Amino acid sequence: MSYGVGAALQEAVYAALQVDVVLNTLVGNDIFDQLPVGKVPDLFVSLGPETVLNRSDKGGDGAEHRFVVSVIGDASGFAKVKAAAAAVSDVLVDAQLGLSRGRLVYLRFDRAVAKRDGRKNLRRVDLRFVARVEDNHS
Repeated sequence: MSYGVGAALQEAVYAALQVDVVLNTLVGNDIFDQLPVGKVPDLFVSLGPETVLNRSDKGGDGAEHRFVVSVIGDASGFAKVKAAAAAVSDVLVDAQLGLSRGRLVYLRFDRAVAKRDGRKNLRRVDLRFVARVEDNHS
């Protein structure tokens, strides 16, 4: 198994989200690889947790990355949060991302959970994706 492609996959996902016109129309530059500090934007995207499973075979090292991208917004309702979540999904599903290390075999949508955070008066959609990668690093 190799976790060597982890950083390259995150960089490629982040870059793809940053340059998408539709997503940028909805959230602007408010796409983070960690939760923002200080004043939180009314609507933003944040890269979240990741679980990685060994998918190596006789052909070489590989891994399956299950990662979350969250769309979080104020309590004005789910409509704009879900619209931004749909844009994230449109960017990533079956994306052909070039990686600085390794190769992306596929990138698929797995599931989403929409929920209210009453304590912070926020709405959020957590989208989980599955990426299969191969590592060509020796």
